[in-house]
Amino acid sequence: MMELVDMTALACTEKIRKGEISAMEALEAVLSRIRAREDALHAFLTLDEEGARRQAEAIQKKIKSGELTGPLVGVPFAVKDNICTKGIRTTAGSRILENFVPAYDATAMENLRKAGAVLIGKTNMDEFAMGNTSETSFAGAVRNPWQEDRSAGGSSGGSAAAVAAGECFAALGSDTGGSVRQPASHCGVVGLKPTYGTVSRYGLIAYASSMDQIGPITKDVRDCAAVYDAIASHDPKDATSNTRKRDALSYAEGVEGLRVGIPSEFLSESLQPEIAQAVRTAADQLKAAGATVEEFDLGLCNAALPAYYTIACAEASSNLERYDGMKYGLRASGESLSEVYRQTRSQGFGAEVRRRILLGTFALSEGFYEQYYLKALKLRRLVRDNYDRAFGRFDVILGPVAPETAPRLGGQTEDPVRAYLADIYTVAANLTGYPAISVPFGRDGQGLPVGIQLSAAAFREDLLFRAGLVLEENHKVVEHYGK
Repeated sequence: MMELVDMTALACTEKIRKGEISAMEALEAVLSRIRAREDALHAFLTLDEEGARRQAEAIQKKIKSGELTGPLVGVPFAVKDNICTKGIRTTAGSRILENFVPAYDATAMENLRKAGAVLIGKTNMDEFAMGNTSETSFAGAVRNPWQEDRSAGGSSGGSAAAVAAGECFAALGSDTGGSVRQPASHCGVVGLKPTYGTVSRYGLIAYASSMDQIGPITKDVRDCAAVYDAIASHDPKDATSNTRKRDALSYAEGVEGLRVGIPSEFLSESLQPEIAQAVRTAADQLKAAGATVEEFDLGLCNAALPAYYTIACAEASSNLERYDGMKYGLRASGESLSEVYRQTRSQGFGAEVRRRILLGTFALSEGFYEQYYLKALKLRRLVRDNYDRAFGRFDVILGPVAPETAPRLGGQTEDPVRAYLADIYTVAANLTGYPAISVPFGRDGQGLPVGIQLSAAAFREDLLFRAGLVLEENHKVVEHYGK
């Protein structure tokens, strides 16, 4: 019999609304699972058990009075530790913010609270979201629930591992170059990077502002759609928030007549064979469900990665300039102001963050700005043009999430270039601002989850949910997440 913590968020809410269980019982179930697995996984940086119990009690009263009736009422969820939470420590996985406690909630957090979800804690992550293995955190690495010597992916590895292990029913992550989709793929859960601007970035600690986007990590596609619907809203506090009125989500229409494209470049020899086979099998299943599927030449796939890293590092060098030990966070001692700056940043930032700041500062420096940063911006425009042409022919683009399944811990941190190459299939969605989703689709020969990626034009998350749901229902791969 399936345990409560292994059910989906929507199934949990249904039980709460019917009175079969209480919000407090759902909370205690996940806290019990956390006690059983957290020492091994290290998915959380901060737990707020007493605060969560107070929330559950208050929400149960509102459910009883009929004030709260939505699809996420009473559901225990977790939030990546670069999303601000009022009164709860928010570190961004960095020693420089080890004791930072925000005075406000991020807008996405506010929206989830309004939906009646129960925050249980903040999840572990790569420092300032810079990494794709969740090993650069000041507090140590996240471990994959499927095999604990493997990476959970990054930078939202803690959120993905927590959902996969049943330590929460859903979680929020942030995606700058694949940081929601890739860990979701490695942990066998669903991860969505929404259209840029549909979810407010207010309260998200910035890495690369033109590409950062908060997104949900859930157990299945329906949960993903429900969380996305809850957090997406226009926000006047975010200058990049989109004012476009969103249509009601509909993902029950199937894929009859849907046009699906597969970039031939995505199925290169460098792709793990089992992942390539998963993409082909997914294509066959979509075709059998009524979609048309065609391979095509997307172009500029290899250009997207260097463009992404140049822009991301440049924006990071600017965004992280504020951490100087003066206003908040770590302050090191020094005999002069410049010495305090140097010591604070040297002691507070890890090696990967320092590396990206240096790369970004170099790309923006006089004499190199046009050669690197400006050229990267031009490439970004060309990549978007190519995707616009592709979405003129296709409704959805199908491909892999990552070149390989979850690597062993330590394997990529020792080789930064290999780590950067792991983002080759995901960065285009951030360069273009378009939505993309990772859906679990089987396991490889070592028992590790395989994820496939679906992407669509701006504001067409509904197409991703429709296609993802068809694949999910035709290819049930996980019943007990990470058990």
